[in-house]
Amino acid sequence: MKLLALVSSLDLRQPFSATPAWWQLLKGLYELETEVIAAPYQGVPVESLWWRSEANPARLQGDVFKSVRDLSRSIMPMRNTGSAKLASGESLSDRAVRQAANKLIAPLWKRQLERILARERDVDAVLFLTVPPNHLRGVPRYISRKFNVPVFHYDGDVPASLPNLSGFASGFRIYQGADLSEYTAFISNSAGGASMLEELGASNAHTLWYGADPDVFAPISTPTQDIDVFFYGHGREYRSDWIDRMIAKPSMEIADSRFAVRGTKLGDLGAARQLPYLSFSKLREYVCRSKLNLCVTRGAHANVYASSSSRPFELGALGACIVANPYLGIEEWFEPGKELIIVRSAEEAIERYQYLLRNESERKAIGSAARQRVLKQHTFRHRARELLRIIKMYI
Repeated sequence: MKLLALVSSLDLRQPFSATPAWWQLLKGLYELETEVIAAPYQGVPVESLWWRSEANPARLQGDVFKSVRDLSRSIMPMRNTGSAKLASGESLSDRAVRQAANKLIAPLWKRQLERILARERDVDAVLFLTVPPNHLRGVPRYISRKFNVPVFHYDGDVPASLPNLSGFASGFRIYQGADLSEYTAFISNSAGGASMLEELGASNAHTLWYGADPDVFAPISTPTQDIDVFFYGHGREYRSDWIDRMIAKPSMEIADSRFAVRGTKLGDLGAARQLPYLSFSKLREYVCRSKLNLCVTRGAHANVYASSSSRPFELGALGACIVANPYLGIEEWFEPGKELIIVRSAEEAIERYQYLLRNESERKAIGSAARQRVLKQHTFRHRARELLRIIKMYI
């Protein structure tokens, strides 16, 4: 099979948290003998061993829009104040960006996709990976009809990206003004979100969960596990209470334990030590140096059934002993009590941490079981195979 993928970003230096997942998914497609042509919606094209890259025709315009949006939000944080909001939930600045994208960026991408498809001729399907559908309104329908090729959209941020939750403060509002029916099918990371996408107009909705590449996220030996409890993540948005319950309060209560965090904009972390950012690859070392690894899932995902995020699969692939906050549908991926531990309060977190820190063999058994579960069901090769199965339904 041959796919043309328009990806939100291929540059790991850009602040898009899903980019590492797209690298792993495209690698999984390559491993299943799928030829992938990939173009970035934001930033520069990046070549790899697993895909052939194409240029971003709107790189300059995209950089300008991003700079203007970031500046406007730093000067006037309208999402937090509730002022200057339209009835749709969109801010005036978001609407201005969307309308400008439709007029200036969409035509460039229409011509670029048209050129690629006319040149390649044997592309089986087009896949948009977390590209704002309201920025490119009309483009999917046009290329689908002209080249008789199915066009799919994968949103990896459901349900947080949906209008009823207003998306992340750092991102675009991607559904206001969009026409989901122009895609052959919508795919998302959330089982519970499928019906929500259909309510927004998607003709067909499917679920494709996140996963982890077990070669990338493979355990490494460290001289010692010098961190007792570790958390990796960015921002308090949708999980402030659980950061307090699982990190800030326990780090103050368990005085003889070493809590560490790698992340930004997390607020008060009690006695937890902030580790330096060295590179994305440093995550593996930090996790393997830690006796317990926390999975603090944002409420937007944790409260809608089986809305996957990358972290549980990454930690599982690394053989970490995972302690997580309540996460609706997590049993779809891991067995609580055997492959990870769930805590429901700060008091329970403290009790579980103390017990597990005293019992090395149980920690290792939980971590080993989690990795085996990932290898059996949750690698990105599994996800690539599931994606191809969905695509083949419409070819």
